[in-house]
Amino acid sequence: MPETDHALGANQVSRREVLVTGAALTLPVIGSADAASSNPTKESAMPNSTLFWPNGARLAVSFSLMFEAGGQPISGAGGVIPDPIQQGLPDLPTNAFFQYGVYEGIPRLLDLFDKHRMKVSSFMIGQAVEKIPDLAREIVRRGHEAAAHGRTWENSYFLDADSERRFISDDVESIVKATGQHPIGWNAYWMRNSLRTLDILQSLGFVYHIDEPSRDEPFIVPLKGGNFVTVPYTFHMNDIVSFPFVGWNAAAYEQALRDEFDQLYEEGGHRRRMMVVSLHDRISGHANRVRSLDRFLTYARSKSDVWFARKDEIARWALSSPTVTPVVKRGPPTITGLPGSAA
Repeated sequence: MPETDHALGANQVSRREVLVTGAALTLPVIGSADAASSNPTKESAMPNSTLFWPNGARLAVSFSLMFEAGGQPISGAGGVIPDPIQQGLPDLPTNAFFQYGVYEGIPRLLDLFDKHRMKVSSFMIGQAVEKIPDLAREIVRRGHEAAAHGRTWENSYFLDADSERRFISDDVESIVKATGQHPIGWNAYWMRNSLRTLDILQSLGFVYHIDEPSRDEPFIVPLKGGNFVTVPYTFHMNDIVSFPFVGWNAAAYEQALRDEFDQLYEEGGHRRRMMVVSLHDRISGHANRVRSLDRFLTYARSKSDVWFARKDEIARWALSSPTVTPVVKRGPPTITGLPGSAA
């Protein structure tokens, strides 16, 4: 029996048993930061800690890099200035704030990732990629995943079905044209999808999404076309939510990262655990913030049994290890209030 979610709550029938329904997915290999992820070890009938992650890793750590600069509206985008721009005029300093991610933020973060020999998943806005294709290509050239984040940096959940499909597929086309990589992962603006988004994503060849902060491990939700992976997101480890410029405290940020890591690492001895950190081009790419991240990564990399993984790798591994991957059978989102199939 799979786990079953009911309206506004979960009545979990079985945490780890596998749902033996849904079409099998043939997943593309897009270039792995860890060869073990594309050559999983044979699993035994009973879950144990050596099967949670490749090579018996105790904890998976996954970073997201949001590439949004250039995809924001020219007037009215959220930034650090509290007063809204008037009369729809171009918000020059806010747009320059976004542009910092292009000139300084992403290049600095890419160097940090190289220093620590880690690969990340970059969720790219199509319009941003079209404006700066060289930067999108550089992200992929360095071994990071190109994932989709919408045609523009704005809500799409209110669109009709055809318009929503175009909103996603236009982003895919821009990413493929610039990088040669076809995205299989999705992140919506502020994680808000429509009732049909997951079905649309699956029909377009996507394998996973990150728009749910309900767990500290990946899980599978069966859709009409087969199994679809959720690689959960977090609010509390998202720089745009928890660590804005107002009230920035470098020591508190580093301590929060360490505490998150240490607790999940401890739990990882007996449960599959994953730590997720979300970085934005114009926020975490500033010099002092990169220093904080550098110190945390030095600490986390001191543990030999931690897997630093892209989200496409985590999704593939979740699908290839059914004895330890929860499968959640949900009803329609209108009833459960949770992401699932509209059918």
